[in-house]
Amino acid sequence: MKRSVTKAIFPVAGLGTRFLPATKSVPKEIMTLVDRPLIQYAIDEARAAGIKEFIFVTSRGKSALEDYFDDAPVLEQELRRKKKKDLLDILKSTTMDSGQIAYIRQHRARGLGHAVACARRLIHNEPFAVILPDDVIAANKPCLEQMVEAYAETEGSMVAAMEVPADRTSSYGILDVEEGEGQTLRVRGMVEKPEPGTAPSNLAVIGRYILSPRVMKHLSGIGEGAGGEIQLTDAIAREVGGDGVHGFRFEGQRYDCGSKAGFLQATVAFGLARDDLRDELSEFLSALSLSTS
Repeated sequence: MKRSVTKAIFPVAGLGTRFLPATKSVPKEIMTLVDRPLIQYAIDEARAAGIKEFIFVTSRGKSALEDYFDDAPVLEQELRRKKKKDLLDILKSTTMDSGQIAYIRQHRARGLGHAVACARRLIHNEPFAVILPDDVIAANKPCLEQMVEAYAETEGSMVAAMEVPADRTSSYGILDVEEGEGQTLRVRGMVEKPEPGTAPSNLAVIGRYILSPRVMKHLSGIGEGAGGEIQLTDAIAREVGGDGVHGFRFEGQRYDCGSKAGFLQATVAFGLARDDLRDELSEFLSALSLSTS
């Protein structure tokens, strides 16, 4: 019987240098998109997909991230006193039970593959998900939930994929896939950040993965790849000849919140999707457009 996916790794050890000076004291993952930090979007997506155990790979200076998921008794008491039940419910949704969450320290930045490998002792021999909080995906059904449903019908590992412009393929892991019309495509090969003009397709891997525990073994046996780092893509590629790897073309809009432009785009999009913000924000954007035209 195929084991269900109940564990997820969240690599959050990065320094967030593209957002300096804000990230000098605030971890990038708790920067707010409208009124929720990036990490909360990732956690909510994981919960919707049935994830029960949450593994964070952190680094020095991330204590504020750990505090975010802890109880806040003084604040809770104040909200109860003022009978602000709606805010109290929101606050409770950010709290993680002690048995659900674990923190692993990545002492040196050696790439995404190395960050994932840091959690190997907590994965054991189970399939697991990896979620990159920088990739925020707006979808009617959360992306990882879509993937878990598709994964139940396949073997091996699965990576979320989306089409990117040909001149951007060198910024992503790119899939070489068999011909197909559906959302799930059999992968023949993977290339991390191919040189311009050499990409096998324009189908890029983005920050959602469901991986076989064998990927952890591959990570321990590979050397440095593109950029002099241990690449997760290289380890997943070793599964192509075994039980296989599938690319999953998810339904939804992905925002790269690891970039300033992507973060701003997501802020506008998520703001316009909110009933309590849409009208005022639309009026502002219309006025701004007229004033700059």
